Amino acid sequence: MTTLTPEEIHRALDENARAPYGTARNTHAEALGAAAEATGDRELFRRALVGMIEAYEYSAERTKMVVPFARLLQEYDRDPGSFGAHEVHRLFWRFKWVAGRIVESPEIPLTAVDGWLTDMERRYRLAGYSERAVRQAEFHLADATGDQARMERAIAGWAAAERDTMSDCHACETNTQGWYWARKGDDAKAIEVWEPVLSGGRSCMEEPHRVLALSLLPLVRLGRGDEARSYHLRGYRMVRGKESLLRSVGEHIEFCALTGNESRGLEILAEHAAHLGPLADVESQMEFAGGVLVLLRRLTDLGHGDGPTVSHQGTNRTVKELYELLYAEATGIAARFDARNGTALVSRRLVDRIGQQPLVAALPLGVRSAELPSASAARPTAARGTGEDGTDAEFTALLDRARAARQQGHPSTEALWARVARLAETGQGGADGADLSDPALAGDLLAHRAATAARTGDPAARALYAEAAASYRAAGQHSRAAHAQLGVAGSAAQFDAEPDEVRELLGAAARAAQALDENDPERLRRLVGSELTTLRIESYLRERATDGPASPVDTRLVAELEGLVAAYGDETAALTAGPGSAADLLADAELMLAKLALAVDDLDRAAPLLTSAARRLLAAEQPWDAVEPLSLQASVLAARGQLDDAESTARTALAHAAELTEGADQAGVRLTLADILLRRGDHAEEAALLALDATHWLDEAGLAATAGARARLLLARAYAAAERTAEATEVLQSALPDLVEHGEGEGVQARELLGGLLRELHDPRAAAEQYLLAAETAKRWDDPRFEAGLAHSAAEALADGGLHAEAEAAYGRSLERWRRAGGNPVAEARVLRSLAWLAAEDEESGDGFTRARALMEEALSVVDDSDEAGMRYERAQTWQQLARLLQDELEDEDEDEGEGEDEGEEGRPSPEGRATREQMVLLLDQAAALYAEFGADALHERFQCVAYAAWTEQELGRTESGIARLTTLVTELGTLEGPAAADITTRAESLLEQLR
Repeated sequence: MTTLTPEEIHRALDENARAPYGTARNTHAEALGAAAEATGDRELFRRALVGMIEAYEYSAERTKMVVPFARLLQEYDRDPGSFGAHEVHRLFWRFKWVAGRIVESPEIPLTAVDGWLTDMERRYRLAGYSERAVRQAEFHLADATGDQARMERAIAGWAAAERDTMSDCHACETNTQGWYWARKGDDAKAIEVWEPVLSGGRSCMEEPHRVLALSLLPLVRLGRGDEARSYHLRGYRMVRGKESLLRSVGEHIEFCALTGNESRGLEILAEHAAHLGPLADVESQMEFAGGVLVLLRRLTDLGHGDGPTVSHQGTNRTVKELYELLYAEATGIAARFDARNGTALVSRRLVDRIGQQPLVAALPLGVRSAELPSASAARPTAARGTGEDGTDAEFTALLDRARAARQQGHPSTEALWARVARLAETGQGGADGADLSDPALAGDLLAHRAATAARTGDPAARALYAEAAASYRAAGQHSRAAHAQLGVAGSAAQFDAEPDEVRELLGAAARAAQALDENDPERLRRLVGSELTTLRIESYLRERATDGPASPVDTRLVAELEGLVAAYGDETAALTAGPGSAADLLADAELMLAKLALAVDDLDRAAPLLTSAARRLLAAEQPWDAVEPLSLQASVLAARGQLDDAESTARTALAHAAELTEGADQAGVRLTLADILLRRGDHAEEAALLALDATHWLDEAGLAATAGARARLLLARAYAAAERTAEATEVLQSALPDLVEHGEGEGVQARELLGGLLRELHDPRAAAEQYLLAAETAKRWDDPRFEAGLAHSAAEALADGGLHAEAEAAYGRSLERWRRAGGNPVAEARVLRSLAWLAAEDEESGDGFTRARALMEEALSVVDDSDEAGMRYERAQTWQQLARLLQDELEDEDEDEGEGEDEGEEGRPSPEGRATREQMVLLLDQAAALYAEFGADALHERFQCVAYAAWTEQELGRTESGIARLTTLVTELGTLEGPAAADITTRAESLLEQLR
């Protein structure tokens, strides 16, 4: 570095100032400082010192700025006159930074810290600055040392002092003021103070990043979990990967640990594991480690102490190992602060923080996180003979509840039988006093085991059902035996028994149902159940026997189901509630018919079937089973555009879902309603809450990677519609790997949505990546329009990101695909216009504007000679943009050749400049005339053309002509109503005044 010339050092300082903050920038700044000092150029050396201070401030080495600042201060004291006004301001501004850094450096004695503050106060007073920044710095020292009286005096003095050019920005001051109330335990007051920053009204380079993190736990403690969730999703995206904000990263990890989101906390830790080692800024190291320690302690409490975490000091660590290492490091740093301060305050605060208990059992965040491995800690179990079912009478009551729930078809049936079986098998809770030799109870337990085996894919289900049937027959419960016999047939089909064997078993089950006593109240139900099961299994066997692709709809099954409903649909017992009701079975048949109709998009056929199925189930007092047909009915109504009826039906379904126990069922009805609300376009916030709830249900059901990913896609759409872009992006990015696995269609849809979100977040290069990945998938599809549209979006993002060559290639790809698809002149014209503007920005080739004009002319040829409204609008757009292009070309020539080169005598345009302006007026007139055909819908574009033409007329020396154009437009606007016409009238009248 010492061989660099001053000019080279200046250039290097400029380059380093644009580099990302971090160790690399700091190292380069240090080297440039040494090189600048070696030149003997004091001004250059001062600039290098400032560059070093700036680099340190926004990195994990903030405390290192004290040394270069001290040297800069020496330079000032040696020769104040050599500092320009800007340099002096910059010096005093950074004095505040250093005041904070020395407080955060435990190796600097308190006497030296107080000396710095005294010097700062003296210098500020002599320079005529307010003491506001001094009192703020003193407040931080008082808090660090636990001097409550001094802290109160400092904050009072801070508030009383006037704001001036040395005061921190409003956002940073608000941060500290709210933090003061949070430190005092007044969460509500802290949030109130932070509100201007949280709402986005005040911001700076590191705000609202820090305040969003600080507000998380106070909000949860106040019961405002929805806001905390939102601020976590927004805020973590802001602090991710930023060295200077590691303490905020630690606060996000801490929030996850205390809200049931330990897996999310581990993911954040993994992203920042490289910063777990020693840092120059030891306070940041301690604060970051503190948040991590909260997570690790929580994981240990949950039984994950032996589970893996991240690498530290070159070795992969378990939860317990990492906890012990970080605890030793963090408490060691705290002890250093306490030794300097003469208190135990820092250590006590750290230990209290680590020992926090969860604030809520679970606060769903909506983002996809990997499930934690099974915990090793043993779960507590009730002692034998104690607990809820602690007596024989209570066990008997539980058994009665399980049988009643089964009779009713209640969603709690499975859970109740699971408890009965567990207690019966272990002899707990008084079950050892139950008569387990009772064949009826034995049959019940066997039937429960058989159903569990069938659900989990265990072939033992068939034998268990057979045993259950035998037990029921021994108990004289022939209706239950017939039902179990049907289970034998179903299990045989499930586990691929030979068709003849399955049919024989179905026949045996049917005969068992028919053999029931005519007076048996269950007889009708068993007959309907046997026939319905037989129809289902026969359809399955036919499908199994088909070599070729299966037909979308089994027409034979449709006819058979219709026959079943016709045969039993009018039976009184089939329509009402009660032990013998078959209403739910007939509703099941109608639901099957409706789904078969929906498979071929026959909405007209599906709708009445769904209505009838829901009616039967509600009449049978089984509202939980009515949820599915009602949800499907709502979707059908939405597809028909009947959104009011769809919403009402979906809300009815949600109301009936209260007793459902399956996560997929609870999620499904919420997603249906959320989708309908998004279609309506005015309930995005409610749709987001419903979709968020659905993701939680699906995660709990172990479906995070499948149905949960689709729910997150809907949640992202809802957040996007509610203009909660950062939250939408976080949710969608977390689900993207799963969505890509689901199939090309969902992957492309997700990437396209993500690309749009990233553009809104001003990350055009990341947006272009998503669009291009989606386009790569879509190019395999038969219809090239999908790839064309995605390539166009990618090109726009690339252009926004300054990658013009890549953008031009993407536009070219889009144009080629649109032309291959054919019949898309509007899309072609738009791509050609975009290519024209890219060409106009090409400063290297020398013929950029020539190529740009040619592309605009080509766009005109694409949309010429058509009376179609869309084409006429695009023609107007192209004329208008060509006029703008000609104006830019004139201005570019002026810059290249000297101001006014296109002007002749007395400031009038040269012949060439005049001809170009005449052409511009003609183009603008043509565009305005076409826009007029669209009335109020193109009023803004028309005004732009008229105004632009008026100014161009003025440049041509024809001001009166320009005034006449605008006057005519204002007169016409006077006949129109609406805010758009009023706004444009005001603007046109203002422009008239300027022209006159």
